[in-house]
Amino acid sequence: MVGKTAARHTSQEFVAFLAELVANQPRGKEIHLIADNLSAHKTSRVEQFIAAHPQVHLHFTPTYSSWLNQVENWFARIERDVIARGVFTSVRDLARKLMRYIRRYNRAPKPIKWTYRHPSHRISVNTISSVTGH
Repeated sequence: MVGKTAARHTSQEFVAFLAELVANQPRGKEIHLIADNLSAHKTSRVEQFIAAHPQVHLHFTPTYSSWLNQVENWFARIERDVIARGVFTSVRDLARKLMRYIRRYNRAPKPIKWTYRHPSHRISVNTISSVTGH
């Protein structure tokens, strides 16, 4: 898991994160990022960075589909394990504890294995859908 804290979530901070990510990966390695549709992820500054780094690929989740974005599971874990149970003396203290949590997690990382188990909500070829004007 790679993390970085920032005072704000703007395209400038996002590009700085991307640059750090590229700098810390082996040369020639492709990087695929899944992002939500936050406007900071879609600015001309981000597009210029992506154009200058063809090994970086951004994939966007559909609008209103945060449940598809696996980083949301990670955020929930951080909320549960760090933020909800934490005592912080400052924003800097919070950032330090978040980064410590990520370092500890990375000692024995476990991939998120996401499955959808509610068969009655699955879309199938046999699903009949009708739209009326009523």
